[in-house]
Amino acid sequence: MKTVALQQFRARLSADDPVYGLWITLESPSITEMAVAAGLDWVVIDAEHGHLGWNDIVNHVRAAVRSHTVVLVRIAESNAALVKRVLDVGADGIVVPWMETAEQVAEIVRFAHYPPRGVRGIGGERATLWGQCFSQHVRDARENVLVVPIIESVTGAANISAIVEVPGIDVYYFGPADFSATAGHAGEWEGGDVAEQILAAKDVIRSNGRHCGVIGISNENLLERREQGFRMLGFGLDSSMLFRGLRDCLSTVGRSLDLSTSAFSPLQSVD
Repeated sequence: MKTVALQQFRARLSADDPVYGLWITLESPSITEMAVAAGLDWVVIDAEHGHLGWNDIVNHVRAAVRSHTVVLVRIAESNAALVKRVLDVGADGIVVPWMETAEQVAEIVRFAHYPPRGVRGIGGERATLWGQCFSQHVRDARENVLVVPIIESVTGAANISAIVEVPGIDVYYFGPADFSATAGHAGEWEGGDVAEQILAAKDVIRSNGRHCGVIGISNENLLERREQGFRMLGFGLDSSMLFRGLRDCLSTVGRSLDLSTSAFSPLQSVD
């Protein structure tokens, strides 16, 4: 756990300054090293979707050691065992999907803290310097561990007034794609009136002294989100940013980027 990085992260939010980061979906720890070299405030290693395993996760965590880049891991579900393991390997905090009630958020806070505040077990892994610094890590974790719930459903937004009353949360993230799916617009980023619902929930969160995050889907959208009051701003997924760069390069040479999931299907013979 990088205490100084976490303190700087929170200090920026307390000053209402944005913190910028990247979502990691690819296995190479070089991506996290690049994020650190670029001076990003945070990265989220995505262990909910995709193919990243524990070896990949710990290598990404290691790539940010002795940096001021906060490393979070998005787990697949609210699960005490997953939270414990992610924090034991040295992540600075967790990102938790599908938070819909105050009770769920309170539970995930308990999972992330040691007794008496929570139920996290003490392990002899990287976080405690392999068991050599139990007391220091317990103290650091009590004061600094970061828990970021994702609000990504109509139900979560409807319960936001109760959710923001739960202590122990500095920032909430929004997932527009899943939010849209729960509103009947699967496959869209902000279908129907989802954009308005997210902004309304954001206003409730900010009026309660907490902060909000979201991914920008373009450079222009990133600036728009900042103007709207979102403060934990994601530049995008590593993979999507690669495609963004490829699209620009192809456009420069007069070609388009025509993508389809059928690209992974067997090639059809042409008569």
